[in-house]
Amino acid sequence: MGTSILSDRTRLIKEKSKALGFDFCGISKAEFLEEEAPRLENWLNKNYHGQMAYMANHFDKRLDPRKLVDGAKSVISLMFNYYPEKKLPEGDEHLKLSKYAYGTDYHFVVKDRLKELLYFIEEEIGEVNGRVFVDSAPVMDKVWAKKSGIGWIGKHSNLLNREGGSFFFIGEIILDLDLEYDGPMKDFCGTCTACIDACPTDAIVGPYVVDGSKCISYFTIELKESIPKEVEGKFKNWMFGCDICQDVCPWNRFAKPHKTPAFTLNPDLENFSNKDWEEITEEVFRELFKKSALKRTKFEGLKRNIQFLNPTNEE
Repeated sequence: MGTSILSDRTRLIKEKSKALGFDFCGISKAEFLEEEAPRLENWLNKNYHGQMAYMANHFDKRLDPRKLVDGAKSVISLMFNYYPEKKLPEGDEHLKLSKYAYGTDYHFVVKDRLKELLYFIEEEIGEVNGRVFVDSAPVMDKVWAKKSGIGWIGKHSNLLNREGGSFFFIGEIILDLDLEYDGPMKDFCGTCTACIDACPTDAIVGPYVVDGSKCISYFTIELKESIPKEVEGKFKNWMFGCDICQDVCPWNRFAKPHKTPAFTLNPDLENFSNKDWEEITEEVFRELFKKSALKRTKFEGLKRNIQFLNPTNEE
């Protein structure tokens, strides 16, 4: 196939991705992730996934997108900014919520945009066999994003971009379409260890290696039983998720507020005090968070987390 056709297709897709609100778009060849196979195996063998059993499932599919989409030739990686203009208070005394959970659950928002992009490809280029992914299948999204040149994986294992930091959702379209491929981006972490030094539970066990079973996000979202006593007093009042390693990262000086109304802080939460969080009822929880990522931890999980933090009642 002529390079001009590949070039035109690729340009069309990247222009449309921008029009749909994606901040960065990169494309890589759909192939077996040879370098990742031993890393993933080692990570699983050390039980760094804790009770996230799904991380050990579909090992082959996780490493080869052609097992997810027959005849796959390209992986389109996209980044969608969620950095908020207006934040909840994050002082030592405040109960804290990860910024990704301020508005509507990103799975719905980003997936809808990805489907629009796939529909556009089918309309403009022709019928393709493709699937969209947002944390919804065994896809190593950060690895593909790195291969496609839209960022590098930082020492905290989050994807970083020089122009915008790390407060991004990542999505992919895997499809059986030949496109022009971008090369990987260089690592710009340098000698910085800010994220490693700041993690209160020592979850970042070494540069680029996170023990997921020690992460505050894991304890407050993924863990379904009681939070272990040995981490008591280490959560810095994070009751759902944790942004510490991202907040201290120097690259997030370049984070710009998103332009997606669905991700805007729920106005009902703006004046929530610690007391409001502590006394929240199931009825209020269901009403406030019916379209929120907080549904993942459920009402009982949120109450457990708040109780574990044993916060003061100061507003």
